[in-house]
Amino acid sequence: MTNIPPPAEELRLLDWELRQLESRRTQLLRRRAWLLGVLHAAGPAGPPPRPAGPPGPGAAPPSAQNVLLTLGGVLLTIAAIAFTVVSWGHLGIGGRGAALGAVTLVALGAPALLLRRSLRSTAEAVAGLALALTVLDAYALRYLALPDMDALAYAAGTSAVLATLWAGYGLLLGGLRLPLPTAVATAQLPLVLWAGAVQAGDHAMTAALLVTAAFDTALALWTTVRSVRFVALVGGCALGLWGAASAGWLSSLATDPTAAARAGALLLFAALIALVAAWRAKEPQVATGAACAGGLLTVAAVGGVLRSALPAAWAVPGYLVCGIVLLAAVRLALPRPVRRGLVAASAAAQGLAALWALPVTAMALLAPVGWATRPWSTAPQDTRAALLTELPLPHPLLAPLALALVAGTLLVAPGLLGVPVGGPGPAASRLGAVTDPLGAASGQLGGAVRNLARYGAPALVWAAVVALPAGLGLPYAVGVSAHVMVVAALLAVVGRAVSGGQALLAAVLALVSSVSVAFLALATETATLAALGALTALFLAVCVQLTLRPRGAPAGAAVLTACAALTYATAFACAAGAAGGLRPGHVGLVSLAVPALAACAAARLGRHHLTLPVEIMAAASGTLAVTLTVGHAPTFALALALAGLIAAGTALRPDRHAVAYASGALFLLASWVRLAAWEVTAPEAYTLPATVPALLIGLLRRRRDPEVSSWTAYGPGLAATLLPSLAAAWGDPHWQRPLLLGVAALALTLAGARHRLRAPLVLGGVVLALDALHELAPYIVQVTGALPRWLPPALAGLLLLAVGATYEQRLRDARRFRNALGRMH
Repeated sequence: MTNIPPPAEELRLLDWELRQLESRRTQLLRRRAWLLGVLHAAGPAGPPPRPAGPPGPGAAPPSAQNVLLTLGGVLLTIAAIAFTVVSWGHLGIGGRGAALGAVTLVALGAPALLLRRSLRSTAEAVAGLALALTVLDAYALRYLALPDMDALAYAAGTSAVLATLWAGYGLLLGGLRLPLPTAVATAQLPLVLWAGAVQAGDHAMTAALLVTAAFDTALALWTTVRSVRFVALVGGCALGLWGAASAGWLSSLATDPTAAARAGALLLFAALIALVAAWRAKEPQVATGAACAGGLLTVAAVGGVLRSALPAAWAVPGYLVCGIVLLAAVRLALPRPVRRGLVAASAAAQGLAALWALPVTAMALLAPVGWATRPWSTAPQDTRAALLTELPLPHPLLAPLALALVAGTLLVAPGLLGVPVGGPGPAASRLGAVTDPLGAASGQLGGAVRNLARYGAPALVWAAVVALPAGLGLPYAVGVSAHVMVVAALLAVVGRAVSGGQALLAAVLALVSSVSVAFLALATETATLAALGALTALFLAVCVQLTLRPRGAPAGAAVLTACAALTYATAFACAAGAAGGLRPGHVGLVSLAVPALAACAAARLGRHHLTLPVEIMAAASGTLAVTLTVGHAPTFALALALAGLIAAGTALRPDRHAVAYASGALFLLASWVRLAAWEVTAPEAYTLPATVPALLIGLLRRRRDPEVSSWTAYGPGLAATLLPSLAAAWGDPHWQRPLLLGVAALALTLAGARHRLRAPLVLGGVVLALDALHELAPYIVQVTGALPRWLPPALAGLLLLAVGATYEQRLRDARRFRNALGRMH
């Protein structure tokens, strides 16, 4: 809300504002007079500068001039086209030639005169018109003198002639920017159009594309005109990519060495163009990218020839060998960006070969999961049949071979590239290019090479070994044993590894292999028990070894081995119980031994970093064991009680007192399940076992801390029994339960009032009132039905009048009751 001042006050404010404005105006006038005096003292120096504003009508900016000239040139070009196409037939042969020739010569010569008068923009516009007229001259000449000539052949010759003429014209008039890039753009057409005119084959068309791309590359590398370099670069990239893709397609379609050699020659030509561009490029990134493209094209060329000479299954290994051989080029006397590009090309070829081979490893790892739906059904004939599917390659041994070749290359790459495996040291820094020809020992490339040799090579060796049993078709038992031995070897690396990263990698690979062999062993009962027992022992041994190590133990690997050991111990207990013919409930009871032992181990570890993972896995194992017993209520109750006992033992530790809540909940659930098994339906039988301990705990807590609220100490325990009993009493047709509940609620109410405890007083009073209402409800309904219909509204009205008359007194009573209740605990 806006406050409007009185008239006198508003008038005073207005006068003050006007005085302020007058004072400011006086200051500005004095400053203006001083500035005029300074200007007059300086002498006649022209009129004072005018304020900046929009330009006058005669001051057209250069951008507007360029737009006007461009529009004028376009309109003249359109007029010339219309004259050539529409009005050409109205003139004779002499008139036609004279008209076009005169106009073209005038348009070609006018820019020279305009440049002498420094009218560059006008000269550019007229030059553009002249170039368009030369195209119209060629068009007119085609229909006038050479009507029977092939259109593509004529276009090829005309584009070559026009490109030459425009280039000479641009060099002659060096001040024009348009003719030279236009000539370069037109030079992209002659060879391609000629190949189409003579109906050359795919190889000739590809060669035409690549020759044009070579011309563009040379022009882009050696010219100094920016516009020409840009057009040549765009044309070279576009036609080079087109030609390289066409050559690669021809190489892939080649069915004999001769055709592959022809396509390979085209690919090598494209690679030569890319390598020359990389050699001469000034930007390192451009040089590296071009060298990488050249390396890949070289691999494709040589690999295509090998593919046509070898069986079809050996195509990818052939390309892989070419990619590995390309890595040796880093020892040549090449610029550093070029060598980096060749290294990247070799890495790309090897990476593609590894991706081609990895599906065999993935199949060997994932296919055994199918045995989860048919455990202990039949013994497979061999390891390949145990995969329950066909391997994706016709010769499965080629995948391990390719992975092994890539892994071996990664292992020797640091030495070949001069990168120390342990990281760059002072010696490497002093020797420089001698020990590191790529300059990578102190850069990102050196770190990438070291990481690949340290982590990538072992992973690829593992992938090759995992794929071997299925590739060799080993007997089923031998294959399972081989996979378990792979896990053992990896865990041995984990136990002896110094580097945390290497230990973690070995642990992860061991875990993946162990999961695969665990599913693979589900085919037979003997294999399952043997594999799960061996895996449990192996992971447990390595976990104990890492735990007992005085210092430097890799934490991540230790956590993985501990979790895996408990997982396989649980699986072994379940499998052993099932092999013994036990029912699922009894199997769950047997499996509870694993979380019990894990809880003991966690207590033994104390404040170790493995304690929490072990406890989490123990909880998961116990949950699985208890879940197995759900089908039989007495066994389920026993399992819950045993789980509660394990939790109670854990809660005895000083840092795990909070687990006592879980223990109590488990014991309570066990009693409930046992009562349900006995077909007990009275809710008090379920609630009193929770209420009595809760009230005792609340009493002990109140003795230790008298300031604790009664809601915190006694509220949960009282509500656990009173509320379910109240719900049961409202649906109970007998009088015993409501009577007992009312007596108990009355006793709680009196005890709460006596000891000034809010929770018993409120809960007892509310339950007592609701219980009494339930007992009086039938009589209230009966009396209400017997009374006249006008009596209840009248009684309600009288009640409202009485309350209204004594409202203040009732309000004071309510406040006193609230204060009294607030003073209670």
